[in-house]
Amino acid sequence: MIDEIFNALAYFNDTILWGYLGIGLILTSGLYLSFKARFAQFFKFHKVVLHFIHCAKGAKGHDMHDEGVSPIRVFFASIGGCIGIGNITGIVLGVQIGGPGALVWVLTIAILGSIIKYSEIYLGVKYRRRGKKSGFDGGPMYFLQKAFPKAKWVAGIMAFFLCIYGIEIYMFSVIKSSFVANFGLNQWVVMLGLLALILITVAGGIQRVGAISSYLIPLFVVIYLGMTIYVLTVNAGQIPSLIKLVLRSAFEGHAPLGGFAGSTALIALSKGFSSAAYSGDVGIGYASIINSETRFTDPKNQAIFAIFAIFLDTYVVCTCTILLVLMTGAWTQPIDSTLMVQHALAQYFPYMEYFMPIFLFVLAFSTIATYMIAGMKCAAFLAPKNGIKLYVSYAIFAFLFFSFYESKYAFLVMNIAGGFLMLINIAGILKLRNEIDYKI
Repeated sequence: MIDEIFNALAYFNDTILWGYLGIGLILTSGLYLSFKARFAQFFKFHKVVLHFIHCAKGAKGHDMHDEGVSPIRVFFASIGGCIGIGNITGIVLGVQIGGPGALVWVLTIAILGSIIKYSEIYLGVKYRRRGKKSGFDGGPMYFLQKAFPKAKWVAGIMAFFLCIYGIEIYMFSVIKSSFVANFGLNQWVVMLGLLALILITVAGGIQRVGAISSYLIPLFVVIYLGMTIYVLTVNAGQIPSLIKLVLRSAFEGHAPLGGFAGSTALIALSKGFSSAAYSGDVGIGYASIINSETRFTDPKNQAIFAIFAIFLDTYVVCTCTILLVLMTGAWTQPIDSTLMVQHALAQYFPYMEYFMPIFLFVLAFSTIATYMIAGMKCAAFLAPKNGIKLYVSYAIFAFLFFSFYESKYAFLVMNIAGGFLMLINIAGILKLRNEIDYKI
């Protein structure tokens, strides 16, 4: 029964939500906003990098509120929700189903998605409000009230789906499966221990999560990219034929091969778009909530970070991951997506069965905590009095429930929630498009 339900949901997700609707909306809105911004995400990328370096050094020169969180710490908290397990297991699941051609559409959505993400962060900061205790509250549920003043229920629906999306059941499931499979630990010990750590971290708010992410994310990028670049360098001779395979698969589909069931060009496109949107949080609204806590007074100064975040997330980490599983042939093997990168790296590095579970935990932990903080803000928006208490109770139930099913089911739920969020969020962005400053 449960399989039949999820099969029906998978068809709806792949064919309709992230098929025709998702593809059409991201392509048209991304292209429109890119032309409006004169493709600043591409032609002004050097300014984006310089802005990041300037802020990372703690340099002054921008007007800031006395309240709020350090802009660079907010950036690392936000990117902690992007760079994580989604870049390793989520993105290869897209390849496992859609084929090598998914890479083309992953890179395409990165270009278009970066300006969408810039727009939502800009609006989040512009229409944020001072929190009841301290700091700021912002995000889609606030700027959607401005976009649709006669239909404020739209903001409520957005907050509801963000509550669902804020419980990262997929990453929780991946960590549990990885620790149980590699270390033979009792699953209840793993689940309850992880739950306790998450709740303790979330209690510290964005400041604590941002502090953790500012150390973990750079460490992740250096170690992981070092290993993947080594594998790609050793197999550099295969790169030309691999590029041909990717391009052919993207536009013609791919026939069954080994453990790969085959795919059409539409499936490759759908999986590429949905996987990249999930990994980079494109159009979802989560980044807008987190970045609204910045001390910057000018929304543009914080929104610029979105372009750099998508670059790191997709063009660097996701691309290396996909090339790794394609180069090693792991994508054609009947391997669970949660173990595919581990299988690929194990061909070149020892002790991956010990390294990867710890590695995945480090990546996912900051992501789960950051998402949950965003979800708690949405719960408080919906029910100011008891929303957070109810939300924590729901989180505990959801984390435990989906831990007993294959991770692909949790990934599907996240994709569907993300699809609905994208439809509502982008509609609001387009409605307020003339209130966004794209002059980077």
